[in-house]
Amino acid sequence: MINFPEYTVVDLTLPLGPETMMWPGEAAPFAEVVETVKHDDNYARRVQFYEHSGTHVDAPNHFVEGGQAVTDLPLQTLISPAVVIDASVDINGNGDAVLELATVKAWEEKHGVIPAGCVVLLRTGWEDLYDQPQRYSAGPDGLHFPGFGVEAASYLVECGVVGIGIDTLGIDAGADLDFPVHRDVTLPKQVWHIENLTNLKSLPATGALVFIGVLPLVDGSGSPARILALVPKS
Repeated sequence: MINFPEYTVVDLTLPLGPETMMWPGEAAPFAEVVETVKHDDNYARRVQFYEHSGTHVDAPNHFVEGGQAVTDLPLQTLISPAVVIDASVDINGNGDAVLELATVKAWEEKHGVIPAGCVVLLRTGWEDLYDQPQRYSAGPDGLHFPGFGVEAASYLVECGVVGIGIDTLGIDAGADLDFPVHRDVTLPKQVWHIENLTNLKSLPATGALVFIGVLPLVDGSGSPARILALVPKS
């Protein structure tokens, strides 16, 4: 057993099962017991899931024809230093809000320039609404959850980030069904996404190291992933 006495391990992953919050219209993960200890001397299930279920990674080929699949993502990017931008106070429950470039610039004034090679994780406060389905995802008048603004995302790509992540169903704001960040900003530049993160409030603005345990699905446009952060103890 490897011990990390100087670090706390924080799980940023939501449970994956029949109660997992899904993009509207997509089926939740399904598991069928196919072997039991009583009858087969072992327990096993057959599991079926949509590639973009639960806490998951978007690969470039999700929106870019011929783009990288999850098996093509550079391994060195899947263990990355994390920058956490906590915009939850500014967003204040506004499901149509986006991360503005001014917020990123204000973060840099306080913490330093966004470094190349990092993953930027945006805390909107939606991680606290996961037990409220109509707030977290689709209400009676459609999707309303915060996302990355195009200007802010473009700036982060220029900074050389390897990925961006968020505590909502999607990187783009829920009301923006043209998916401009997915389609025009990040994925064409091989910058992957993590969606449906949780426990971002447990991370510092800088200093954490994030491990992205994405499944190597052949031709996968995405994959559920176990996301763990190593946070230095103060």
